[in-house]
Amino acid sequence: MNFLQRHTKWIGPMALGVAVLVALAWPSDEPARPTAPPAAANPFPFVRSLAGTTPDADVKVDAADALVVDAALGRLFDYYLSAQGEKSLPAIRAEIEAELGRLLKPSAAAEARRLLGRYLDYKQALAGAEIAMQKSASPAHAARARLTAMQQLRSQFFSATESAGLFGFDDAYNADAVAKMEISQDEHLSAAQKTAQLAALDAALPAPLREARDAPQQVIKLEESVAQLRANGGTDDDVYRLRAAKLTPEAAARFSDLDKEEATWKQRIDQFLSARNNLLAQPAVSEAERQAALQQLREARFTPAELPRLVAYER
Repeated sequence: MNFLQRHTKWIGPMALGVAVLVALAWPSDEPARPTAPPAAANPFPFVRSLAGTTPDADVKVDAADALVVDAALGRLFDYYLSAQGEKSLPAIRAEIEAELGRLLKPSAAAEARRLLGRYLDYKQALAGAEIAMQKSASPAHAARARLTAMQQLRSQFFSATESAGLFGFDDAYNADAVAKMEISQDEHLSAAQKTAQLAALDAALPAPLREARDAPQQVIKLEESVAQLRANGGTDDDVYRLRAAKLTPEAAARFSDLDKEEATWKQRIDQFLSARNNLLAQPAVSEAERQAALQQLREARFTPAELPRLVAYER
């Protein structure tokens, strides 16, 4: 699973912070996936896209064994919901409920399942609200309106305590991103005033939010260093040591796995394009027969979930 991608069809609140930075674009691209590894190498076989990963299972109970409603619970829900497209929603819900039963005592698990039902209802309502929302010429205004609408919609499904637990961190993250957009797009402010106000926002940002905001850029800079290291003749071991020093050994190992997956994907693409070019070069074939053969070639080499990604490579 790519560290910079949250490949979920159910877009959660944290996506707003990313969306406002790219003009409210909703990320929906799916990471490249190589051929399925041997069963023994896949510790989590729920769906192929989650192979080699595990859910965030840090759900908690208090001293009285009552469920603690916090961001970890929402991340557990979203982890399984990212399988939309590979599994049906009823199958995903059943898997989440089974996981809750494994992690929690019966009373807390029952409360978590009830909360899951409201979470799914909220996500569905959020999708409808997004469609109905009026367009705005100002990206900052649109982002503020969407954040406000999201927060208002939650009151129909969650108590104030539940909303704060599930979405409080994301709301603070998104509010900071929207505030920065509003400052940057305010035509009544001079460049110096914008700089001062942005600096004030940064100074007031709690450390956990600052770390979450800066994490993607830190990874980007690290991978630029990796590319430079490879260009200078660095080995895989050199790359691992660099990443481990900047991150953790576990994260460095996962990045190494991603490198291998990307290399495998590129090899599969190269082999496909070679076979495709050979097919296109064959004479005396009708266009209908050619297109049918191309489709058979695609389906023989890629899964249904991978097929849409071939368009960019075939152009």
